[in-house]
Amino acid sequence: MSFSPYGCQIVSTGMAVPRTVLTNADLEQMMDTSDEWIIQRTGVRTRYRSNPDLGEDVAALSVEAVNAALKEANLAACELDLLMLATCTPDMTCPSTASRVAGRIGAVPGGSFDILAACSGFVYGLNIADSLIRQGGYRNIAMIGADSLTRVADYTNRKVSVLSGDGAGVAIVRRVDDPSKGCLFQSMYSDGRLWDYLYIPTRDGDAPADVDWNETKLNYLQMKGREVFKFAVTTIPDALEEALHKAAVKMDEVSMIIAHQSNARIIEATRKRLNLPEDRFYVNIDRYGNTSAASVPICLHELRQAGRIKEGDVVVFVAMGGGMTWGTSVWRL
Repeated sequence: MSFSPYGCQIVSTGMAVPRTVLTNADLEQMMDTSDEWIIQRTGVRTRYRSNPDLGEDVAALSVEAVNAALKEANLAACELDLLMLATCTPDMTCPSTASRVAGRIGAVPGGSFDILAACSGFVYGLNIADSLIRQGGYRNIAMIGADSLTRVADYTNRKVSVLSGDGAGVAIVRRVDDPSKGCLFQSMYSDGRLWDYLYIPTRDGDAPADVDWNETKLNYLQMKGREVFKFAVTTIPDALEEALHKAAVKMDEVSMIIAHQSNARIIEATRKRLNLPEDRFYVNIDRYGNTSAASVPICLHELRQAGRIKEGDVVVFVAMGGGMTWGTSVWRL
């Protein structure tokens, strides 16, 4: 990375989830599945489901999470120079959900925009935040990851819907005078040739040629599970090894790998391939399911709250999602 007199620090975090807990027992009443099947295939035991009648949309969850983070940072919303929101389930396409969140909390006249990189969105956003702050024009940035995957979950398709959960997480990133703090290496990749591995069709023309199609699948998440698994267990370890090599960081110097909670089997396969102890990979998919862009910041918040990561630690963020997209961010906290 180019020299900068500035560094970045994650000074606070926050998270929010809906009121309703959706258990595997609940899903057994909704479809042909079982608690044993779900745990074996995904590792998920419970997840949270938004209730639109209670106003639980992506913006509302984001507002709750960012307000908590602002309080911890002792920062007024109007002091934010920029608010970014990573989501693949925006409340509407125009205006951006980020703009609505900024308006609700009073983050005016700071910039705001959504990042659409599916499950990789929060990691992409951390990389953008670090780069913007280091060039000197920004002091305080709120990076939010929030999704409502249950809204696009087809509960007649157990392969996808049993994973889906809702939530929001946020990190407040601040400019500091110590350039050793912040991102040591970052990567953002995509392969659009594989778009049909994971997608949400909104019109008939969105159907891949090799898929048995009908209009009932519109607006619901579609996934080629076997292809996604194979892609993930190769791509994520390779990305982690590249990140550490280019950051000149040894694996035993890393306090925690904070990975997108896609599937417990994918996380475990990655850990085994890298020959890492279980406590080096944080896992909470059993309690939240796959919350897409929200999963990494929720993990980050829980780790900070539990005191398992602290200032000065090296942590590695990694995620992979629809697109296909993937990315890493190596940070010295």
